[in-house]
Amino acid sequence: MNYGYIRVSSDKQTVENQRYEIIRFCRSNSLHIDGWIEETVSGTRYYSKRRLGVLLKRVKKDDLIICSELSRLGRSLFMIMEILSLCMRRGCRVWTIKDCYRLGDDIQSKVLAFAFGLSAEIERNLISQRTREAMLRLKSEGKQMGRVLGSKNSWAAHPLYKHHHYITEALGCGISQNEICRRLHCCRSTLRRYIRRYVLTDSNDLADKDQE
Repeated sequence: MNYGYIRVSSDKQTVENQRYEIIRFCRSNSLHIDGWIEETVSGTRYYSKRRLGVLLKRVKKDDLIICSELSRLGRSLFMIMEILSLCMRRGCRVWTIKDCYRLGDDIQSKVLAFAFGLSAEIERNLISQRTREAMLRLKSEGKQMGRVLGSKNSWAAHPLYKHHHYITEALGCGISQNEICRRLHCCRSTLRRYIRRYVLTDSNDLADKDQE
């Protein structure tokens, strides 16, 4: 199977130029495109989250992916190396038109695949090492790592906290929860949970203090 891969970064760009290049290349080399993969997405987005990732899971030995240039596969050298290494492991060929790159089953491609795989592994280790060093440095400086303790359940962190006084007064005046939701632009379930957790508890606490 021969696949034509086209990627543009924004809606303002057109896929037609890349399609024309691939079609002209195929005609001059007696090739036929069996399937087109087109997508509008940034090349910095990881390939597994793009249509390219779906294609790479589907390709088989001796399949061919043709694109206008290597930068269509990704915007970083690390990502391109990882993609080419994956293609080599699956026995898939990759040809580009502008930079005349050929990834195939020859000895040169195998050497390149080894270099790509080794470089990708080294880069992953370096990234992991830099991440650990940065975390250790922040920890030594006394910075809080991860979620602030108790922030998930903090009353002040709740989106309705700033409306607490209004909610308690409105309920005391007999205003319905539906009307409160309409005025605060929130959903009924959010308001109901807030009232059950904070307003009713607050009222009970006040009542207990009054009795004391």
